[in-house]
Amino acid sequence: MVKRSRKKNVASFFHRKLRSSRRTKLHPVVAPLPLSVAPETPTPSAGAKGAKKKAGSRLWMLFDRSGKSEVIELDKSAIIRRASIPARDLRILGPLFAHSSRIIVRDKALVVNLEFIKAIITADEVLLLDPLRNEVLPFVDQLRRQIFSNPPSKLDDSGNVDEVGRKMSSSVGKWLEDENDEDEHVLPFELQVLDIALEFVCSYLDSTVIDLARNAYPALDELTRNVSTKNLERVRSLKSNLTRLLARVQKVRDEIEHLLDNEDMYQFYLTRNQIQNQQYEALLTPATSKSMVYATNYVRLNSNVRRSSSHASFHLDDNNVEDLEMLLEAYFMQLEGSRNKILSMREYIDDTEDYVNFQLDNQRNELIKLQLVLNIFSFAMGVDSMITGLFGSRVVKNRTLVREIHNVRAQFIDLYYCSCSVCILVEGLLVFVTFIFKLYLMLFERFVFD
Repeated sequence: MVKRSRKKNVASFFHRKLRSSRRTKLHPVVAPLPLSVAPETPTPSAGAKGAKKKAGSRLWMLFDRSGKSEVIELDKSAIIRRASIPARDLRILGPLFAHSSRIIVRDKALVVNLEFIKAIITADEVLLLDPLRNEVLPFVDQLRRQIFSNPPSKLDDSGNVDEVGRKMSSSVGKWLEDENDEDEHVLPFELQVLDIALEFVCSYLDSTVIDLARNAYPALDELTRNVSTKNLERVRSLKSNLTRLLARVQKVRDEIEHLLDNEDMYQFYLTRNQIQNQQYEALLTPATSKSMVYATNYVRLNSNVRRSSSHASFHLDDNNVEDLEMLLEAYFMQLEGSRNKILSMREYIDDTEDYVNFQLDNQRNELIKLQLVLNIFSFAMGVDSMITGLFGSRVVKNRTLVREIHNVRAQFIDLYYCSCSVCILVEGLLVFVTFIFKLYLMLFERFVFD
């Protein structure tokens, strides 16, 4: 028994050795590397991060109330946090709405998409998209020049609550009336920027209409004098440009008309809303050091301040809404004038079409008249050839006798055969010319005013 157990132990020992050797062959053990050459974990490079950031960011130019400007790169999340607008409002600034005109009003920002001007206007700053485009650069210069020439007053965000409380407790109504009188004839910052944008877009569209009219009227007059392929191509391109320009002017005009029909135009005054919110927060937050002193005044004047501030704000709303209405109506009338110019050019093009159609009808009538004359001439020549052929058949049989007796008649017969050949050639040429002219008229009618 002892021998068997020893044999089993020896066998199990060798079996374990064999299994361990197999394991080492199948899975070789790698010696640990020293700390100096230890493999580093793959980390994303800074270039990859920058590439990811640049993929979602766009180029913006920032203008503040004092006229300072800088070019920065911001992504959608940064724009949403900075301007406090929903993400869906940024879609109208994208390439899908490049040819649309929209002005969206939010609590703290105006989202403006007018032609090539795409901006987000707040009470303190303006964010202009793609400021390095050739169309946007003149607007950037004009915006910088006008903001520097007449900078709006800067808001005091760090106002002392004690001083506000003293002013409120002393003369709330007088303070609000003075503020109303001071800002009665001065547009706030956001409306100044909107005014500059509308002025630039309306002037650009008006100048485009004038340039198109300067090229359109001479081309139409030249077409009435000379109907050619070159003139037709010029008029066709001008008509297509006129249609596209009318659509652009109509979009901006409809958007301004939509704003004029809006009953909540007071929301455009972001600066006023910001001032009112700051005043209301100052009233709701009395001074910590002298809270006991102004507590009774605050409770007493809370209702009076609200009543007087609401009355002043209502009066301010009426004045400012009236100013905004006058501003929008002025640009609406300017766009209406540009639209009338385009419609007058379209009427002139329609008159030119009618005149050219009259010319075509006249040429068609002349062609029909010529074709009728040639048909009559060919019919007469055909009858003559038939009669001469009937008599010439007998003459040919006795041709030697005729030449001896009537040499003149033989010459006449030869002349007749030559005239018949010429008549056949003329008739064939007439058919060819008629076919070419009809083809030209068909192509002309399809090419001119489709």
